[in-house]
Parts: sequence; C-alpha cells; structure tokens
Amino acid sequence: MVGFQPFRLNVGFIAAEDIGYEREFRFQDLAYVRLEDLELRDVEGSVTVVRTPQGLLFRVDLQATTPQVCVRCLKPIQQPVRAVFEELYAFSEKHVTESGLMYPATGIVDLAPLVREFMILDIPFNPLCSPECKGLCPVCGVDLNVETCDHQQAPIDPRWTALQALLTSTQGEHEE
Repeated sequence: MVGFQPFRLNVGFIAAEDIGYEREFRFQDLAYVRLEDLELRDVEGSVTVVRTPQGLLFRVDLQATTPQVCVRCLKPIQQPVRAVFEELYAFSEKHVTESGLMYPATGIVDLAPLVREFMILDIPFNPLCSPECKGLCPVCGVDLNVETCDHQQAPIDPRWTALQALLTSTQGEHEE
C-alpha cells in the first residue's frame, strides 16, 4: 500500500493548456509528512505550475518544522525549515536543464525528492533551541538553562591570566 503522498501532483491537464497558463496548489495544515528519512510537521505553502513552451515550470515555496536536537543542551526541538526553488520538467531532451527533469508521460510529477533535498539543505549544521542556550555542565551534566552548579570552569591557561584579571576588574567596576 502506498502511503500519503501530498507532493505527488497530477499536472497532465496543465500540459494540455496554452502557454502561460498557471495553476497553484496550496498546502495547509499538513500535520505530518514523511519523506524517506525526513519528518516534516505543520507543512504549509504552495506550488505554482506554469505551462511554458519548453515544459512545466514548478515554483515551490514550502515551510515546515522538523524534529531535531539542540547541540548544546540536547533537548528535542522543532526546527523551522523552508524549501524555495524553481524546476523545469521539460517536454523534450532539447529543453532539459542541468537538473535533468523530464515531464512524465503519466502527467503525474512527484516533487517529494526535491522537497526533501531542499528541506534538508535548510537544516542548520548545529541546531539550537535558542541562540542564548547555555548547554550542559561538562562535569555533572546539569542543564545550565534550568539550574546552576558549583563546578568551576576549566583552569585558565597561564598565558591568559593577565587578560582574565583585566576582565574581572572591569566587571567589578560596572557592578558598583
């Protein structure tokens, strides 16, 4: 049995239309979509398909969230992602772009592989729950965003002690 495939679009009727004809497919309230190894939640956006002399031009603008883990505190987060791209599905080999996409004889185009690729490219290399995340204590593992611990930071390299003394003295002046 084939699962839910929201990005599989029947566009055969658009290919039969005059050049310049366009149709928008809206995506709203898609609570969950799985694209191979990528989970997307709360998918919204649109796909506009335009009939051109060379083929069908797909203009895609989709946003969603995907489950990730904060690299500092290891809390699960919902990372916002967005896929914005244009691709031409050519009617003939003569008009194929470097992406190599051809309009299928069935008239059904599956955008899922492209959406997956662009969404993955939008995931940050180091996802954070917030830019101010303090992370975990390297000694006891306590979440420093929630509570503090009494562990000292790593010993300062002796070459930096003069700079540390200067930093400490300027902080003392600002507290007064």
